[in-house]
Amino acid sequence: MTEAVPSWTDERVELLRRLWDEGLSASQIALQLGGVSRNAVIGKVHRLGLAGRVKAIGPVVDGHAPQDEGVVEAAGIVEEPTLPEPPAIVAHRPAPDFPLEPVRAAAQAPAAAQPVALAVSERVTIMDLRESMCRWPMGDPTKPDFRFCGGRAITGLPYCTQHAQIAYQPAAERKRDRRVAGMR
Repeated sequence: MTEAVPSWTDERVELLRRLWDEGLSASQIALQLGGVSRNAVIGKVHRLGLAGRVKAIGPVVDGHAPQDEGVVEAAGIVEEPTLPEPPAIVAHRPAPDFPLEPVRAAAQAPAAAQPVALAVSERVTIMDLRESMCRWPMGDPTKPDFRFCGGRAITGLPYCTQHAQIAYQPAAERKRDRRVAGMR
């Protein structure tokens, strides 16, 4: 039985090396060699120990392409560039209809949220929690004394007025707080 796939002759290996050094992608090399897949080219490059290089991005002009520093192709392994952090999701519910706490001066460090003093009778377990009660968690969920606020929730929101002010901050204030935290 004859072999349908061309073997890696010395001439084909030399052509592979030359095309690899010229910066062609594994797919382009496979097309030029004919009879081999992109994965076969990548495997051969790996077995030959050919050096990795910067992957060409964009159109090829005169055999050269602009290069992107964040993407490296080494024997077919591509490392993706680090993407910026996606924007934070504010909330899936409408903003509250009450005034939020005023914006503090930019030079002033953000104050830690003060615990809201509630009557002990308002702190409820998950079993006692009802639709109109504040769902703000209080304490360590792994401890037996963990409770929810239980105060009267604002209509359409899961929290009471005090906890909604903590949970829902204006976008400008969140941005400023992130900037201040990044400077530390």
